[in-house]
Amino acid sequence: MTEAGPLLAAAGLGKRFGALVVLDAVDFTVGAGEAVGIVGPNGAGKTTLLNVLSGRYAPEAGRIAFGGEDVTALDVASRCRRGLARSHQIPRPFGGMTVFENLLVAAEAGAGARARAAERRVLETLALCGMVGLANRRGETLGLLDRKRLELARALATEPALLLLDEIGAGLTDGEARGLVEIIRAIRERGVAIVWIEHIVHVLVQVVGRLVCMDAGRVIADGLPAAVLRDAAVIDAYLGSAAHVPAHG
Repeated sequence: MTEAGPLLAAAGLGKRFGALVVLDAVDFTVGAGEAVGIVGPNGAGKTTLLNVLSGRYAPEAGRIAFGGEDVTALDVASRCRRGLARSHQIPRPFGGMTVFENLLVAAEAGAGARARAAERRVLETLALCGMVGLANRRGETLGLLDRKRLELARALATEPALLLLDEIGAGLTDGEARGLVEIIRAIRERGVAIVWIEHIVHVLVQVVGRLVCMDAGRVIADGLPAAVLRDAAVIDAYLGSAAHVPAHG
């Protein structure tokens, strides 16, 4: 967090689906340029948290501030224009469009860029994500790894100050995941803050400087990755045993 306060600050977030409480008084902050990982068992509320932060779901309780502005009542598009973007676990390229066109739509509609500025943004993003050679390929013809990269690139083309990533490594081999890690590191080095949900913990801790563990809709640990992964509550709820704690970090 900066001296001026966190880039994003969520306080007391509550969300339920019928009788099921999915978020229970969740407090969550992200500083400018910070990389935060979120882990926890299935059903912990991780993806719902991203959906509430990004504006897809409205919370039933709590408040969200982004860049010092209360954005609790704003929709996805309005938050995106302010610099809050996200990727999804299952990539969904815009059908019938090339990779270049997918990114151009994101730059124009998501960031409000126009003409040459939008094209420059697309070219920069293609280069950063290693997709220049795929610029003229239709998005739906790509394999899983390249679809994942397109999903990441499309979010990045909106010029976010904060990028929310939802299990972008899911379904990839270790080698493919390492390639994505390098891209995400490069994004962070450009000053973009990152919140990343990931079950591949040894991949996650190569990027993030802070780890949050959720269980049953609550934050049960928040701190340096090594400390969180050795927390008794985290081991009990998520890791199963201390033997599963990655050596990194």
